[in-house]
Amino acid sequence: MTKHIYCTLMFLLAGVIGCTPFSERLMKKGDIETGNEVSLNSGESEASFDYTPCLDQESSRIVRSYGSTIKRQALKYGFDWRLILAVMKQESRFLPYAESHKGASGFMQIMPNTSAEVARVLHIEDMTRPQNNIRGGTYYLGRLYNLFEGAEESNRIKLTLASYNAGVGRVYDAQELAAYFDENPTTWHAVRDALPLLSKRFYTLHENVWSQDKPKSGWFGNATETVNYVEKVMSYYEEYKAVLN
Repeated sequence: MTKHIYCTLMFLLAGVIGCTPFSERLMKKGDIETGNEVSLNSGESEASFDYTPCLDQESSRIVRSYGSTIKRQALKYGFDWRLILAVMKQESRFLPYAESHKGASGFMQIMPNTSAEVARVLHIEDMTRPQNNIRGGTYYLGRLYNLFEGAEESNRIKLTLASYNAGVGRVYDAQELAAYFDENPTTWHAVRDALPLLSKRFYTLHENVWSQDKPKSGWFGNATETVNYVEKVMSYYEEYKAVLN
């Protein structure tokens, strides 16, 4: 079978089973203007991963370049490596030196204060290096994961992701509200429904729950962002489970 025919068949097969090509790619304006190198060629060669026709181009490049680092760190902290890959995609669109307006940086978009703490604990000198950023982000996910031992696995992962996005204090506050309404605070759906109630406009509710008349972590107005974040990561995770071993 010629290469052309093979590729055509793979394209048609991808359309049948629902594989969606990835076209969105973020690029910092400064990288374009200054000509900064954002190539992934400096990463680790990953010859042990088979080519998967249904895996989008950006994900394939990351797996080839950093797959061994992701797998090693995921195994160390008890995660499926494909979940870490999904977090990386949602956080940075696989740009190794991406930086948010709040200062979050790298593949895993680690906030400055968290980055400094993680670097100290893991004895990492440069958290901007892609491998170190993966290492630090996975470690931090593991630390959050350990805070939700009473939750069933699927719920535990989602609570961990919500904490990674919004801060564990917000999730704890949502759990308190869930318990106030006699919902199970270890389930994601209960926390998901409670997160919007942390907004300032529900201050009268807060007066009945907290002595300081507001959530312990303060009012929270980004519930929609956090819920969407969890859903996006889980969606990518399911896609990766379908095409990667």
